[in-house]
Amino acid sequence: MARYTCSYRVKTSLTDLETLLKQLLKDCDFEVTYHTLDYMMAREIPGKVPFGKLVTVEVLIDSTTATKNQVQLSLVVKNDELPLQLDNHCRKLFEGIQQVIAKNYQWQLVESVPS
Repeated sequence: MARYTCSYRVKTSLTDLETLLKQLLKDCDFEVTYHTLDYMMAREIPGKVPFGKLVTVEVLIDSTTATKNQVQLSLVVKNDELPLQLDNHCRKLFEGIQQVIAKNYQWQLVESVPS
């Protein structure tokens, strides 16, 4: 199973974060399937790759340490594909999401910690 993680601290309010994350995931061709205050799950829209390569994104939101204008979140991007090559489908989507997060004009990226 391919699995890539990264943690971020972004400059936005907790109330705005849900809307911004939904739009970010939509822009990256994911559909949100489940969300709560502290968690969001999205899956890649089927049709472009075989079923085993479909990617799932989990966003863990740390609402306990959130301030009025900063929120910490962790991303887990995974699929059932064995990561036999560094340049696999899951990794490509993970890097694409990272680029969108870094360049998102709706929030300011304060800190990024790859795992």
